[in-house]
Amino acid sequence: MPESRFAFVKAQWHADIVDRALLGFTEIIPSTRVDVFDVPGAFELPLMARDLAATGRYDAVAAAALVVDGGIYRHDFVAQAVVDGLMRAGLDTGVPVLSVSLTPHHYQETDHHRGIFREHFVEKGREAARAALAIVAQRRRLAPLPVAAA
Repeated sequence: MPESRFAFVKAQWHADIVDRALLGFTEIIPSTRVDVFDVPGAFELPLMARDLAATGRYDAVAAAALVVDGGIYRHDFVAQAVVDGLMRAGLDTGVPVLSVSLTPHHYQETDHHRGIFREHFVEKGREAARAALAIVAQRRRLAPLPVAAA
């Protein structure tokens, strides 16, 4: 059975934080098995995740973003749209799509908060990698057995 391949999509808003999820992901899954794609922001994640899943090249897709409260409640709508879109991408294509998209309640552009979330995203990347490996293994167990030649 060929080695699993994974796609990792990351939003470029707050890239100094979001990119850390890829670091955690590739601590668990070797980077040689991961193709990386950047999109402008969180809102673009579901479309790219769906398109990548639909190629048939990947056993799972992970998507990472940080959606912060800008004080106008837009973040609630964006976060919900992203999570719903990622779930739909997985259901529509039959390929697991994992979310590393976080919406903190209290994020401020300070060194302290950036440090906390940079480390948090490393751990979330690890969690996504473990989940990707687990769901791929479970789905392979469901695969039909080859039919014996008569």
